[in-house]
Amino acid sequence: MYLNFFILFFSALLAGLSVVLYPAISKKNFKVILAFSGSYLFSITVIHILPELFHDAKDITITGTYVLAGFFLQMILEFFSSGVEHGHIHHSGHEHVPNKKILFGLLISLGLHSFLEGTLLVHPVHDHGAAHQLDSLLYGLIMHKIPEAVALAAVLTYAFNKKSTVVIFLILFSLASPLGLLCSNLFYTSNLLPDDAFVFLFALVAGNFLYISTTIFFESSPNHQFKANKLIVSFLGALMAIAAEKLFG
Repeated sequence: MYLNFFILFFSALLAGLSVVLYPAISKKNFKVILAFSGSYLFSITVIHILPELFHDAKDITITGTYVLAGFFLQMILEFFSSGVEHGHIHHSGHEHVPNKKILFGLLISLGLHSFLEGTLLVHPVHDHGAAHQLDSLLYGLIMHKIPEAVALAAVLTYAFNKKSTVVIFLILFSLASPLGLLCSNLFYTSNLLPDDAFVFLFALVAGNFLYISTTIFFESSPNHQFKANKLIVSFLGALMAIAAEKLFG
């Protein structure tokens, strides 16, 4: 668990710092990377998260309702985050610097979103299998955190003059998912929450991921036209998710 904590933390932090130190990275081939991560995230949700969730569901309809609630919860969070959680940096240029109130709303909504993501790695349904079953899901989270951190760092860099301020916010953001992992593990091992509560959280995040991954496809393809390179990397993302599930699932 502690290894996953540090992997989640540093994958987000290093991705964000790369933008602070080398701003050109945030633009170069960003949409191609985003298409790959969106494809992987969507695929791992469909072939890993949802089947596992519904396999042990006591009531399929209620569980499906939780997933739907997660989908619309992400829409609400996006109202405050402006879509940074799926790599939206269209308005992060100098001509449109968000005010501080909007930035704090963005950070709070992203923090909540990231905290919920971390809970995925601790869940009662994983008990029946080996620990390495979570590897494909961990890879999915990492591939999601990287463009998310890049987009956030781009917004923060334009909003604040001091790099130290940007770094502090990036550290706080990078801690959100690992803290979700630690808290959910504490609640589960201490029996502070019933299994149904974890199923609810698991379903919420599944809905989040469905919204984010499908939005990535639409936003990375203006007028719904896929370029060849994005189409290829999207297929590669799906194939890698399948391969990871076969190897680690």
